[in-house]
Amino acid sequence: MVENGQVQAIRQMTYQPAGRGAAGVETMTFARLRALNDGGTQRADFHVLAVVDAGRGAVTVDFLRHPLAERSAVWVPPGAVHRWDDIAALAGHLVLFVPTAPVTGATRGLVAAPDLAAHWGVPDADWPYVDAACRHLVLEAAAPPGDFAAELPGILLSALLARLRPPHAQEPSAHPLFPLFRASVEAHFREHHDAGHYARALGYAPRTLSRAVQQATGRTAKGYIVDRLVLEAKRLLAHDRLTAARCADALGFPDASNFSVFFRKATGMRPGAWQAAADDAR
Repeated sequence: MVENGQVQAIRQMTYQPAGRGAAGVETMTFARLRALNDGGTQRADFHVLAVVDAGRGAVTVDFLRHPLAERSAVWVPPGAVHRWDDIAALAGHLVLFVPTAPVTGATRGLVAAPDLAAHWGVPDADWPYVDAACRHLVLEAAAPPGDFAAELPGILLSALLARLRPPHAQEPSAHPLFPLFRASVEAHFREHHDAGHYARALGYAPRTLSRAVQQATGRTAKGYIVDRLVLEAKRLLAHDRLTAARCADALGFPDASNFSVFFRKATGMRPGAWQAAADDAR
């Protein structure tokens, strides 16, 4: 894990493990995280899965504070802006992995699921299996170069994900159209704000697209796009300190006034007021 670029409000982190990187899985302890962490805000291009053995603390992910406790887990997806607020008393491990690292269909589905950021407690009955799966992965990740089967880290990561039973693992399977829509929105939400564009681009009727998104997220296709724009706007306002005019330009709005109307309708606050409130909350 390395930091790219100059010192900024948000540190951009890219996956680059020391040693063998083919499997795309790396582990570290909370003790190691404490040595590296300066309390700053960061965004990674990889998944961060933390399994807490003991202690209490907190992490903030995209403006939501998640309390961490003994026998709990938190999953921070790529692109999420996060900050480790309180990790002084935490013991356990973090697993850093690229989206392609899991090897089973079910666990790859978990990685691609919507609204991935989550924290949850691990039931006592499941903990021995979670603990064993985590420790086995940590052991294999520390094996000397050349003394391992290349597929083992991905296999053991998949076992850990399956044993952890994250909340979205219990959700009904999404319509197969939704992952295509989600990927298209992620790639083009700055240029295209209307659901009709995505329906046409994917070759589906607008109603079919709306049903697929509703089934997967409980939101309309338009609502999903709005939520994605609002999240990015909040990131730009709070962390990159952009003005409304620059946010409008970055997110494809005609001008600052148009963006401000959109933001106020979605959040109930003007961009400047929301930015000031975010500053006060730091």
